[in-house]
Amino acid sequence: MPKFAASLSWLFQEVPLLQRFQSAADAGFQAVEVQAPYEVSAKALAEQLERHNLTAVLINMQPGLAAIPGSQSEFRKSLDRALAYADTMHCQQLHCLSGITDNPRAEETLVSNLRWASEQASQHGVRLLLEPLNTTDNPGYFLTGTNQARRIIEAVDSPYVAMQFDAYHLQIMEGSLTESLRKHFDIIAHIQIGGVPGRHEPDHRQEINYPYLFDLIDELGFEGWVGCEYAPIPGTNGLDWAQPYGIGTANTRGESTSPPITSNA
Repeated sequence: MPKFAASLSWLFQEVPLLQRFQSAADAGFQAVEVQAPYEVSAKALAEQLERHNLTAVLINMQPGLAAIPGSQSEFRKSLDRALAYADTMHCQQLHCLSGITDNPRAEETLVSNLRWASEQASQHGVRLLLEPLNTTDNPGYFLTGTNQARRIIEAVDSPYVAMQFDAYHLQIMEGSLTESLRKHFDIIAHIQIGGVPGRHEPDHRQEINYPYLFDLIDELGFEGWVGCEYAPIPGTNGLDWAQPYGIGTANTRGESTSPPITSNA
C-alpha cells in the first residue's frame, strides 16, 4: 500500500499552518510535505513534527531560480536557507524549482546549478528533486516534461538529484501515466497526486484512475512517499478517497481554496 503524506500547504487550510500538523496526525497521516515553510521558524515546525510524531518528507526551495541565467547567487542563498530548514526539520528532500524562463541558456544553467547544489545537499544527506509542471497553471515554466527532466538528471549525474513525479501536472502535459511511471521509475524519488481537472480530490470525480495507479506503484515496488497535494472541494470530506488506505476521519473537512500553484508546486 502506498505511503501517503499530507501537503500542509494545500490540506487543512481552515486552520493556521502550525495547527495543520495535528490535523494531519488526527487524520492518520504519518508524514507531511510543507511546500512553503518559510512563514514560520524551522524550530516551530520541528516542534510540531516531534509533538505529533510526523516525518517531514518534502519542502520547497523558494523562489524558482535554478534555471534562470544570472541568478546563481540568489539560487545559492535560497539553497542555504532551505538546507537550514531541512536540517532542523530532519527533512531529506528539497524540491528545486526551475523557474520561469525561455532563455536559451536555461538548461545549461540548471545543470550547472544542480551540480553545485547536489554537492552541498549531499553533505546534509538531502536529495534535490526536479518536478515538471504543467504550462496551463504555470505559463512559461522551464521544466515541463519527464523526458526533459531525465535528460537534466542524467547530465548532472548525482545520486542526490531525482525526479518528483506529480500525476496532476503530468496528466495534463503528457498523459500515459502508467507508461511514464514505468519508463522513469529508476529516477523517481517522490510522487504527488491531485485530481484532473481542477486539482481537487483524487477520487471518482476526475479522470485519473488512482486506485489503478496506486496498485501500479505497489507493483513497481516504490518505497518513497506519495504526497497529497490538492485542494479539497469546499464542503466535502476531502479524504473520503483515502479511507480504504487507512487515512481520513469524519472531522477532516475540506474548506480550502487553491493556493498559487507557482509558489506551492
